[in-house]
Amino acid sequence: MHRLLLLFICLSPFSFATEATPALKITLLQPGIFLHTSYRMVDGYGLVDSNGLIVVAENQAIMIDTPWSEKDTQILLDWIAAQGFTLQASLSTHFHEDRTAGIKILNSKSIPTYASELTNELLSQAGQATARHTFKGNEFQMLNGNIEVFYPGQAHSKDNLVVWLPQQQLLFGGCLIRGAQWHSLGFTGDANIRTWADSVRHIQARYHNIKYVIPGHGAVGDASMLKHTLELADKATADMPVNP
Repeated sequence: MHRLLLLFICLSPFSFATEATPALKITLLQPGIFLHTSYRMVDGYGLVDSNGLIVVAENQAIMIDTPWSEKDTQILLDWIAAQGFTLQASLSTHFHEDRTAGIKILNSKSIPTYASELTNELLSQAGQATARHTFKGNEFQMLNGNIEVFYPGQAHSKDNLVVWLPQQQLLFGGCLIRGAQWHSLGFTGDANIRTWADSVRHIQARYHNIKYVIPGHGAVGDASMLKHTLELADKATADMPVNP
């Protein structure tokens, strides 16, 4: 697929598999772009993967979403250090645990953690560790403009963000974008189903040259994943009861 998925990196010194879940995986997508994938058994869904990114420029790294546990976050930190990268900061794209489970350990190591003000508010309400830094508005940049953060509106959650890498034409859609293998919107307990499709359309209107898309869960794909998510959101909206 566009030669995107290039290489699996052996993590033997940094990963410790358990009977319940596979070990953390790190995959080289393009030079300076690494996909980290952690796993959890989820009631009703079975074994679920969760994607995040490590974006590197001149050995300076940004973590997009933490792994799904503190243990895997520490494994990822060890791997980053072993590559000679300096972790400048992390960004969590919404408040659910598959995006934020490592915030506490990152804070304990004085690694700058970032989230939107709304994400921090929701984390605080849930009694979870909050990011040390927040931003206002619908846009934010990191790594000297190599990372663009965009809030397209409510969908999977009130606070879901997407991340655009302009040089690679790569969209990290997080849990707002559904992988091609999924045939539903998944967990919708914190979702706004009625606005989900509009939020996807806001992404399409903003980014016209998307080559690669990474969902929060599932395989790397292309821009057709946005159309797939639109269809799922439109169907879910049509199935909802009409407001009296």
